[in-house]
Amino acid sequence: MSQSPKMGTLHGVGLGPGDADLMTVRARRLLEGARHVAYFRKAGRKGHALTISEPFLPDSAIHFPMEYPVTTEIPLGDPRYNEALSQFYAEVTMHLRALLVSGEDVVVPCEGDPFFYGSFMHIYERLRDTVPVQVTPAVTGMSAAWTATGHPITWGDDVLSVLMGTLPEEVLAARMKEADALVVMKIGRNIAKVKTALRAAGLYDRAWLVEYASQQGQTVQRLSDAGDRITPYFSIIVVHGQGRRP
Repeated sequence: MSQSPKMGTLHGVGLGPGDADLMTVRARRLLEGARHVAYFRKAGRKGHALTISEPFLPDSAIHFPMEYPVTTEIPLGDPRYNEALSQFYAEVTMHLRALLVSGEDVVVPCEGDPFFYGSFMHIYERLRDTVPVQVTPAVTGMSAAWTATGHPITWGDDVLSVLMGTLPEEVLAARMKEADALVVMKIGRNIAKVKTALRAAGLYDRAWLVEYASQQGQTVQRLSDAGDRITPYFSIIVVHGQGRRP
């Protein structure tokens, strides 16, 4: 009587902020040994996760691109947005689970850290109770951003707040007023709203804008010097804490 194959492991691999030198040794080892690799991307695009990880993947690796059905085409508050994404995650999870049950390991390279606002979390929650899952943490994009400014983000008892630019303006302003140190992510087309909230919180003149932190094309400047242009997806606003120090 033949035995069923040992179940494979799903690896959520944090790639860090983009610079290959900031990738962990474990992440690189998993990429180099990958037989199956699955990665998120926009339809018709190569995807940032694959761009970072591709130099380390074996030529024999079997690719499974997971293409989002929507990104910005439907507003976040529209019920169709969640419906489309829920169906998408159900479909890719079914495919991954079939591979894992057959005994194959699957590596999912993730921009930044897999457990920090990443798409991998939605797969993890759907599979964690039925298959082995291991997560490799990574340097986050925000730590690369504040390091790029050349100033510490927190001092003494400073409280660091991380906000999403997709939040309503009044919520952003209220949370900003409570923060000692601040990181704002998912800026893009929300930049005007974020600027207004920063002004309302009295933090605009202290804010820095970092684009493509640690990557080729990195820019670091005061937000007030950035003008009115739309910022790219890989942009982070940083306000440094001014707390207790010796």
